[in-house]
Amino acid sequence: MAERNADQVTDWKGQSGERWVVHEARLDARLAVFGQAAIEAAAPAAGERVLDVGCGAGASSLALAARVGAGGQVLGVDISEPLISRARARAPKDTPVLFRVADASSAELPEGAFDILFSRFGVMFFDDPTKAFAHMRRALKLGGRVAFVCWRGVAENDWMRLPMGAIKGIVPPTAPPDPEAPGPFSLGDPGRVNRILTAAGFTDIALAPFDAAVPLGEGATRDAAIAEAVKMTLEVGPLSRALADQPEDIRARASAAVRAAFASCLGDRSVVVRSATWIVTARNPAS
Repeated sequence: MAERNADQVTDWKGQSGERWVVHEARLDARLAVFGQAAIEAAAPAAGERVLDVGCGAGASSLALAARVGAGGQVLGVDISEPLISRARARAPKDTPVLFRVADASSAELPEGAFDILFSRFGVMFFDDPTKAFAHMRRALKLGGRVAFVCWRGVAENDWMRLPMGAIKGIVPPTAPPDPEAPGPFSLGDPGRVNRILTAAGFTDIALAPFDAAVPLGEGATRDAAIAEAVKMTLEVGPLSRALADQPEDIRARASAAVRAAFASCLGDRSVVVRSATWIVTARNPAS
């Protein structure tokens, strides 16, 4: 596997991948509505072949496999060895799905083999997204389809906005990230998505907003739900990385601030946050 996207590879081979496996059930439940919307946009049919990019622990690949049936096939690829191991372990033996540890932006893929290029939040982390999509396009059949879901902006996603806003003034500030740098929100600008996919050779590009209110934490009581939301946020995602090297007193203050922020969210036995995505579709030209 070529070592492009080196930072992401290192992160997901290690702590991020391992932590995702630990919280897999809750994370998959939170993301399921978005994955399902992307699958509906892809409209996989019986007998089709699908490349699932950034397949994680396999939830999206298994859902796709149920749609294409025994006559089709799904190849799920991810750079995280822990996640691929988990995906293989949870896949029933008779399911038409294979999992592979690979960087889809550079890995050798069979040319013209797939009807659909799919991803649930797996395509926002490429160092060179135009080159990555051009490489993946070659694995699509002529006329093949693209469907993926990606986050819109931070301001529209409370799972990010609330905790990161809460720690301002507690954690020493860092330089604002490049909005086009690899990361969860790198494809939030629809103009950029259009430019990337057009330059990569795709046509019929469309972005449709898809929003949902999802539980960030759940519990037997409101306090238990808030505690779970804080725990999850501290262990998985951007906040966990922001606090990774901070001393214990800073981490404690940040945790209290995040808890206060989540207390403002809706939910009786849950912490419900608004989440905003793009459902992106495109096509490989037929000739």
